Amino acid sequence: MYIVTCFQATVTVVLGSQQITMQFWSKSWLQRFALVLGLLMLSGCGFGSSEESNIPQGRGFEVKFLVGSALKHFCEEAAVPFNQQNPKLDDGSEFHLTCEAKGSGDVVTQLTTLATQLNQGTLSADANEFPTLASVDGEIYQSQLIARMNEVFPGQSYIPEITDSPLLANSPMVFMVPEDLAAGLQQSDDLFKSLVTAETHQDLDSSSSPQPIYYVHTAPTRSNSGLQTLVAQFASVSGKRPEDLTIADVQQYQVDVQKIQSKITRYGTSTGSLARSMVENGPFWASIGSVYESSVIEANSNLSPGSVKYTAVYPKATFTSSMRGILPDAPWVSDDEREAAEQVLAYFQSPETQQIAANLGLRPATPGVALGPKFSEQYGVNPQLSYDSYRSPAPEVAEAMIQAWSDVAKKPSLVMVVVDSSGSMQGEKMTAVQNTLKTYVDSLGPKDQIALIDFDDNIRPPVRADGTSDGRNQGIQFIGGLRADGGTRLYDSALEARNWLQQNLRPDAINAVLILTDGEDSDSRISLQQLGDELEESGFNSDERIAFFTVGYGNEDEFDSSALEEIASLNGGYYRKGDPSTIAQLMADLQLEF
Repeated sequence: MYIVTCFQATVTVVLGSQQITMQFWSKSWLQRFALVLGLLMLSGCGFGSSEESNIPQGRGFEVKFLVGSALKHFCEEAAVPFNQQNPKLDDGSEFHLTCEAKGSGDVVTQLTTLATQLNQGTLSADANEFPTLASVDGEIYQSQLIARMNEVFPGQSYIPEITDSPLLANSPMVFMVPEDLAAGLQQSDDLFKSLVTAETHQDLDSSSSPQPIYYVHTAPTRSNSGLQTLVAQFASVSGKRPEDLTIADVQQYQVDVQKIQSKITRYGTSTGSLARSMVENGPFWASIGSVYESSVIEANSNLSPGSVKYTAVYPKATFTSSMRGILPDAPWVSDDEREAAEQVLAYFQSPETQQIAANLGLRPATPGVALGPKFSEQYGVNPQLSYDSYRSPAPEVAEAMIQAWSDVAKKPSLVMVVVDSSGSMQGEKMTAVQNTLKTYVDSLGPKDQIALIDFDDNIRPPVRADGTSDGRNQGIQFIGGLRADGGTRLYDSALEARNWLQQNLRPDAINAVLILTDGEDSDSRISLQQLGDELEESGFNSDERIAFFTVGYGNEDEFDSSALEEIASLNGGYYRKGDPSTIAQLMADLQLEF
């Protein structure tokens, strides 16, 4: 047990024929489990967002490697030649490697949930759901995994200590900034401390542009880079090293961290996708991003002619983001799987395989492996680094930081959720949407606010909801009243949502519109062109900075995906396609953006 708190709860849930009992010593862990549980029930017992590998099926038994998102491409590219060798155990048994990538927080959640099911006797040790190997994108989440697993199985030490897990690659945390703003940021001895008070880039350096500071990082509840960023912010404003921070320090300095967070444009779900959004949307969307060095390399590797080049600004003290191969000493790893996994880890550490990591922009773990051509000024990075590498805080302190972020520091949001309730939404579609929206409303944070409107050939008045009990009840009543009927006034509804946000704008918050539709516009009084002209006036080049996100729901031929893409791209958001099997996870991922 590692959380020092007065909160304690025991929860028993039933999934199908399985009964699971879990004891929580932290309110935030209970809240996160509730959200994950909702997703499990809505998406067929999947665990968070994941990306299945495209590796050809190999021979023999499977060695599943569950990795954080930063290792996704390395794992997949290394697995292909590994499987082509037709690997075997000493007794001749064949096996093959597969890769599955998730956010580091989701890796921890998945493993601890499976372990809890095993502990309760509702899942066998040889179940296919268990991965053989795991990795997270940094040592803070690895410490969390150790602590959480020790809660489930006290005294068993199923997850090895960090130093007993071989290093596979690393990538330091940096500030990703447009090339013309980099010099100003490099003048700051401690950028996070400067961001407490600075409002413009000129505040950081008198010779720099007076452009406002717009900042992005990923959500610390799901992403390793986001958690490392949050810890670094607390370390910076307190003047202490992360390993020396206490829960009392977190409480004392959370307001200073909140001042940094007030400059946030959006919280991303993935470090790589957030960096790509910076490139796509430009510096008036985000002028500073906390990302991995490898994300800067990737961004500059795919620039179109005339695009802004980005530079990695290296803090004097930062996290190295060590990515290690975790081989559990646990009942779900058989002797054969262990032997196979040891071969996999040795292969990943070989100089030839490490060169794959270097070519992808990750710093190799094996001494003597050349960095390669992408570690150069051309790609915005410095191959010769010298910085103070941070160590992880105590698990209970990291947990306190996550709670402080959720309750105090996180930038609030006001999101207009626009739901298509036209006749084509009848049946399974509407049921899945209602269930998903209920999960969304139930998981609203203490500072989150949403407004819900539904439309067919009419547009109904918005219903407000928030993280209070009364606010959630308002949202649930709206969801229960949804009925599928009539036509589709998509463009009119989008404009109505924008106009409502303009009238109710929260200057201190992330203001966004989320549209869920399964059909093409059929009844609007305005055209797509007219809508586009209107949205440009409230986009990220304006003071209103209203973002748009669109979800095309159902079969691709049932809606105009190009129109939905255009609506989102005009205002710094993005389009996604969903269906009854994916909508729960899709909406959960979108919710993290705010």
